[in-house]
Amino acid sequence: MGDDIKFHQQLLVIDENLGTEEVEALKFLCSDLLSFKKLETVESAQDIFQLLMAKDLLNKEDTFILAELLYRIRCHFLLQKLGYTKETVQENLPWKGKVSRYRQMLYELSEDITSEDLKRAMFLLRDQLPKKLTNMSSLELLTCLEKQDHLAENNLEILEKICMDISPDLLKTVNKYKMERVSLAQQESSLPVKETASFSHHIPEGRFHSGGDVGLLTSSQETPIKSLGSNIYDSRSLWEHAGSVHFIAARQDDKAVNVMQGISELSQEQPATKSNPQSKTEKLMTYKMDGPHRGYCLIINNFSFTGTLQKRRGSNKDAEMLAQVFTWLGLDVKTYTDKTSVEIKNLMQEWQSSKDHRERDCFVCCILSHGELGLVYGIDEREVPIRTIMSYFTARQCPQLAEKPKLFFIQACQGKEIQQAVYIEADAQNPDLFPIQQLISPSESIPEEADFLLGMATVGGYASFRHIQHGTWYIQALCNKLQLLVPRGEDILSILTEVNEDVSKRADNLGKKKQMPQPAYTLRKKLIFPVPRSPPPSQQQ
Repeated sequence: MGDDIKFHQQLLVIDENLGTEEVEALKFLCSDLLSFKKLETVESAQDIFQLLMAKDLLNKEDTFILAELLYRIRCHFLLQKLGYTKETVQENLPWKGKVSRYRQMLYELSEDITSEDLKRAMFLLRDQLPKKLTNMSSLELLTCLEKQDHLAENNLEILEKICMDISPDLLKTVNKYKMERVSLAQQESSLPVKETASFSHHIPEGRFHSGGDVGLLTSSQETPIKSLGSNIYDSRSLWEHAGSVHFIAARQDDKAVNVMQGISELSQEQPATKSNPQSKTEKLMTYKMDGPHRGYCLIINNFSFTGTLQKRRGSNKDAEMLAQVFTWLGLDVKTYTDKTSVEIKNLMQEWQSSKDHRERDCFVCCILSHGELGLVYGIDEREVPIRTIMSYFTARQCPQLAEKPKLFFIQACQGKEIQQAVYIEADAQNPDLFPIQQLISPSESIPEEADFLLGMATVGGYASFRHIQHGTWYIQALCNKLQLLVPRGEDILSILTEVNEDVSKRADNLGKKKQMPQPAYTLRKKLIFPVPRSPPPSQQQ
């Protein structure tokens, strides 16, 4: 009786932590396990749990199906409620996983489909879709195609054509799945008859015919690969950018590569036992974020300049979004508009000497301005080196923040300007004066001590883009990913990697102008923001 109560309490806690989008994702991933008709009645995660229990796929003795679903939608922080860690789920997926590779492929594809992609797909499929359905999510679109027999495990033609038309890079996900199916079929055909029968006996029902898990063939660890393609935006008269743009993948110097490798290494979670998901080692490797106050977030929004630099239209949208998101994360936000170079330095000095940092967990500073290599401009168009801004908060200069994470996000161009249409502007002053040998890596802007993170909108020598209504690619992606991934328990470096992926897939209306953000850091531990009790700002509107 006690075990039953504990089991249902676990399900209740998980249900309370899942929002509408997560429930929709769970429904989709269960489409091969539960009938469409039953799934249509689902309104909450609890409804899904009940359906899984009715089919004996979920019970108090075996909760792995739920652990797998939470893992698939990246709600890793909820795994501990069931006694699992991300690593233990990964280890067991090849043998206990129930979600077919086909279903995984579609879900992965849906995450890469942008809102613009979705609109174009629905337009192209207007003759195949019910007339009454004018607005739906990417998962709902895929489900609708399945219900109408336009999409199935062995029928991907329409899906491939749509991907080709809206964004060819989406085909990478589909092609990867098709190659895995061929590989699996070859493995099956190479097994002796008796061994095949014996082997199939141990595979969970519904796994083998659906393509199985890649880990079944290769290793105990899944290595999902996401498309890094270009998403084309059609609002042709609204884009601004900041200088010459090159395809970033073609230019990665050693420092940039080292920074990205550092992200990968630091974002690897430490293994933990199933019985103790939050081990002492894991706790020691996470910054303390449970103090009486989270910290201060400064936002300097330089919009209007006194000289030749143009107004940064759309920047107010960035400042507003940053204020909403960091307030939601528990920080006290202070916004400053149109500051000169001297005023920026004075502000840094003022906050450096603040006694209020003692009771706070961290410090965040966001600067939105025009810029050049390794610096930003005040509205008087005088330079302020990024390293100077950060140096005010070293342990020696600001002992109140010693051993606490200090995050700086810089939205400013770091490179050359080229001629563009009338609606394209540059976050740069006179970039042609800077030879290529003067490129400055973000790592060279960080003070040579621990606990700093610098998030740059673009790598040295390259442009950053700004939409005059919706704000910059980088800041909007940063805010969106914080809202999506903080509730899932992701650390800041994992979130910034997702930001890199998001921005790298964007392009101008011609598909030629690209951008790649670049973080650099001296963090010693994982930085994980506590999950706010209220829904993210995007769900409150």
